[in-house]
Amino acid sequence: METIEKTAITVEAVVKAPVEKVWAYWSAPEHITRWAFPSDDWHAPHAENDLRKDGKFKTTMAAKDGSFSFDFGGVYTNVVPNKVIEYVIDDGRTVKIVFSGNGNQTTVTETFDPENINPIEMQRGGWQAILDNFKKYTEAN
Repeated sequence: METIEKTAITVEAVVKAPVEKVWAYWSAPEHITRWAFPSDDWHAPHAENDLRKDGKFKTTMAAKDGSFSFDFGGVYTNVVPNKVIEYVIDDGRTVKIVFSGNGNQTTVTETFDPENINPIEMQRGGWQAILDNFKKYTEAN
């Protein structure tokens, strides 16, 4: 049986806001529901977040026309406030998010294990679109 090594995927955005604001908007459910979707025809009607080691999170992402929805969730394995969030998604993949603050801007870098269903570029594009939506929301509020 052949083993295929998967390379982690990284997406990044520079948000024009201090790291404390970026962290708060990333982690508070009332903000998560405002940005955790890839395009204007999607939304996040529900979010739960217990941001601590061994804490759980769940965000419902749904097409606005009601045609499709799913829950994205997992368990945190490492949380360093304003610096790092690491978690395991419910399907077993790992994610690491690094927040690098520099005055009034913060670089958010997400690195995640790919899944087996969709092409790598499609996965990168989807995660980047959500991150870009986060940037847009955070900078506008």
